[in-house]
Order: sequence, then structure tokens, then C-alpha cells
Amino acid sequence: MIDPRDRRTVLAAVRAGHLGPTVMRSTDLGKTWKEAAKPPAFPKAPEGEAGESVHHVFWLTPGHARNPGRWYAGTSPQALFQSDDAGVTWQGVAGFNEHPMRDKWINKGEEGPPDGATLHSINVDPFDPRHLVIGMSMGGVFESRDEGKSWKPLNRGVEANFLPDPEAEYGHDPHCVRVSAAAPGVVYQQNHCGIYRLDRKADRWTRIGDNMPKAVGDIGFPMVLHPRDPNTLWVFPMDGTTVWPRVPIGGKPAAFRSRDAGNSWKRLDQGLPKGQGWFTVKRQSMMADALDPVGLYFGTTGGEVWASFDEGDNWHCVVQHLPEIYAVETALVA
Repeated sequence: MIDPRDRRTVLAAVRAGHLGPTVMRSTDLGKTWKEAAKPPAFPKAPEGEAGESVHHVFWLTPGHARNPGRWYAGTSPQALFQSDDAGVTWQGVAGFNEHPMRDKWINKGEEGPPDGATLHSINVDPFDPRHLVIGMSMGGVFESRDEGKSWKPLNRGVEANFLPDPEAEYGHDPHCVRVSAAAPGVVYQQNHCGIYRLDRKADRWTRIGDNMPKAVGDIGFPMVLHPRDPNTLWVFPMDGTTVWPRVPIGGKPAAFRSRDAGNSWKRLDQGLPKGQGWFTVKRQSMMADALDPVGLYFGTTGGEVWASFDEGDNWHCVVQHLPEIYAVETALVA
């Protein structure tokens, strides 16, 4: 993840055999790297008590432009960490990590996804540096209005068909949450149970994925927003049938775009494989740039990078034969 404030600092979440879970830093656009002096870690537990340990750092987000040097990190198990020196040292966000409800919010002790439950989708509101929105597997969406000192669930209206209470306050499974940079109070999420939009005036999520073609459905991982239009967004649906194989429906990959806040959708598959496209696009593997027209990019578990330079109308494979791609980021460095 490149820091958009200085356009030179790059942070990468790494779990290496000899280093364990850590954060690597580069201040020269990736030419050289150095490990964080104090990576994200839980405090040592008192003698005789069981403590927690970070299995891996899953998400990195730079802070607001008004807070140069600040970064946030989300981990597995679900916890939030903060750095105020550009990623050199990290401290836990006590307002979340020590919250009396955290064990219940993260469903502590229950079996999680295969690679572990994560805290992801750390959003710093572009219009308010004190407003943070995060997503958690097995937890849901949460927000803080005071820079992380206090938190509350933000899941009203979101289906969770795996929970006994259909109106549960938490326990949901967002896959990717994005706060719009184009209009205050607009939030979108790709959830395990559909695609949603939240207008903070209503304070309740609306399932805009119900407007997707029924044969496609509204299950997937990434969520991409237009940098200047709050009503334009893109998703990349996956097969959401009962077994959920997490590949494009029928092996025919396609992005879908809405230009009216999810009221209608258009299939975008020009240039993509017409069949045998049995790959997954992970939640961090699809991004937009800030150009006009907007460029879109996604990486696949098959090691390909695809790009569109006309907002998704046409796609081109620009890189092949990479390892499995976990994340794609865009940046203007010139």
C-alpha cells in the first residue's frame, strides 16, 4: 500500500517463516525494504494468563491527509493497530482492542474462515478524520466517531442468514466495505449475504444487490467506488450457490457496474474470457485509479492482472504468470 500523502512510502503486510507476522516498509517506492521496528502485536499477558498473538496482518490503510504519518492495520484475530510514525512502530487501538464487548463482537473462540477471521476494510472518512469505519469477518461493520476511542455496530438492515436472529446487532460477514470519497455519508459493502448501500441519513443498509440479474446474484468479494461520482460502483460477482465455489458464474468472468447507486447494473465482460475462467478475485484485488475516465484493475488467484481504461467497458490482460494475487493497489507517483 503506497502512502498517497508522500507518494514514496510503501507498506506491505508480510508473514514470513523466520520473521512471523510483520509489516515491511519502503521509503523509495520499493527499491529497498526494512522491517517495522515494532510490528503490530498484542500486549504480553500477565503470568499464568492466556494472551493473544497476531497470526497475520491483513489490511493496511493510510490515515487522513490531516494526520501525516498515521497508518492503521487490521489483523487476524480481529484487532486494530495504529502507527503515527509512518509504520515504524505500532500500538493497539485501545478503544477497540480493549473494548468490553470485543470478545463477543469478534466471536472469540468460535471457528473462523480457513485462513482465520480478520479485521479488514479500514476506512478513514475523507470528510472527517475522526470518523473510522471497519469491517470484520464474523463480526460485521463498526464505526467510531472519535478517532477510535469508542465504537458501535453498524449492521441494521444487513441479512445474516447464518445467524439465529435476523436482526442481530453484530456477527455479520462483510467482505469489503468502502466509504465514498465523492459524497459525505455514503457507504457501500459487498457482504457474504449481498451488496448493500448505506446513506447515513437513513442509518439502515439497503440491499441494492437485489437489482442484479437473478442468474448472477450478488455474492462476491471486492467493492470498488468511483472517486468522484457517489452513484457509480463496480463489483465482481462469484458463484453464490449453496456450496459457493468462489469462482465466476459458469466460468464466465464479468464485472458489473451501476451508475445509479445500485438501482440498475450493467454486465462488463468485453475482452474477458468467454469460458473456463475458474479464478477468484479477492476483496483487496480490485481497485480504481483517479484518472478520467477511471481505470480499473483486478488480479486473480491464477496470477493474471486485468485492466480497463474506460471504466470497465473493455478489459485487457496486462500481466500473466504471477503467483496468486492477494491485493492490487493504484497510485499516481509522478
